[in-house]
Amino acid sequence: RSPQPARTDTSYTPPVLVQLPIFNEPAVVKRVIDAVAQLDWPDLRIQVLDDSTDQTVGLAGERIRYWSSRGVSISHVRRGSRTGFKAGALAHGMTLDDAPLICIFDADFVPEPDFLRTLAPTLVDPSIGMVQARWAHLNRNENLLTRVAALMLDGHFVIEHTARYRRGLFFNFNGTAGVWRRATIEDAGGWTHDTITEDLDLSYRAQLRGWRFVYREDITTPAEVPSTVRAFLTQQHRWAKGTVQTARKLLGRIVRAPLPWPTRLEAINHLTMVAAYPLVFLLALLLPPSIAARSSLGSGNLLWLDLLTILATTGSISWFYAQALSRGGHSARTRWWEIPVAMAIGVGCSAALSLAVLEGIYSDDATFERTPKKGREQRARIVPSAPLLRRALTGMMALYYLGALAWVVDHGWWSSLPFVALFTGGFLVVSISQWMEGHRAVESAEMGAIPATK
Repeated sequence: RSPQPARTDTSYTPPVLVQLPIFNEPAVVKRVIDAVAQLDWPDLRIQVLDDSTDQTVGLAGERIRYWSSRGVSISHVRRGSRTGFKAGALAHGMTLDDAPLICIFDADFVPEPDFLRTLAPTLVDPSIGMVQARWAHLNRNENLLTRVAALMLDGHFVIEHTARYRRGLFFNFNGTAGVWRRATIEDAGGWTHDTITEDLDLSYRAQLRGWRFVYREDITTPAEVPSTVRAFLTQQHRWAKGTVQTARKLLGRIVRAPLPWPTRLEAINHLTMVAAYPLVFLLALLLPPSIAARSSLGSGNLLWLDLLTILATTGSISWFYAQALSRGGHSARTRWWEIPVAMAIGVGCSAALSLAVLEGIYSDDATFERTPKKGREQRARIVPSAPLLRRALTGMMALYYLGALAWVVDHGWWSSLPFVALFTGGFLVVSISQWMEGHRAVESAEMGAIPATK
């Protein structure tokens, strides 16, 4: 059920510090500064936390001078090093201003002018420590991957966040498009950089301290979703690895916390849900041998287990994403085909993201690898590097499933075909896309369009 609306007071207009953590974002830095400078708020203070090492510095400086000349309180904050990456930049910026409310936007976001007018008054209740807005998607219809990425994010924001908030469970600040109470950040121990997902870490520490969070599903802020498979995997790798690191850090405190058991149970589920990646990868490895084992028993009825399994598993996921589409303002009837594509790509990413989960378990490295942004006007895609092991593992799985698909068709095991075809398509698309994107990036670099990547 919908909770009682959070109390708001439009006369509540304390100073707000807007922080823009930036690192090498020439395609979008001017756009985000222009959008934030036009936010409607009486006492607005903007920090461009710029750790860039490229032309972003000059582009940001140009827009900062422009808006400063028009009376906007905006500063260009440069550090001597990238210590702590995004978390370090946010913490440093807080030492330079004492505003009681802090709003954060990543470089690819474009908030509407009334963003603070609609969101910040929720914090009039002193027990509320953070209010989060829902993400919208600037480039949802750019290509097949952006549709899938947007659908996956809608599942998180439209269904998961909403359900957790309405049930009174823990949910997290998503690193951007939200407003914090300074006292909450300080009481929870501040921004730390011992995990890659500093937003998830601080969110759980704050809620363990008793602060309440509010989710405003009615307020949306548009941003870019990754438009290449390599960029998508870079983003998902960071989220998966950081979630495991946060789980290692906080699960003990959650288990011992004096909280209702449903709250603790869902918090544990939330911080360990990335275990789905290695489990799906394990399923992918075992499915063809299991088909062979059951067929050797001489009973074709056992192969119908595959059909029952795919109906049971894909049925629940399909309903989940259909609800995300319809409740997010889209027609599930016309966009239904995006759902199986999302499942296939999710399977195809399982090999690469299993490596991310393993890194989170065994590694304390918290190096922040940014997701490239391309902006609305930039035609050339910025393609990040893809580690050889990630590409090789996905490629081997694609070859493995091509053989499995031919083998299943040759033996006429039609009840197993849907599952095998889904896995084959996913691994093939992700593998071929990584190779082609790297090839195009090298060609574009040779023509002077974008930097070459491995």
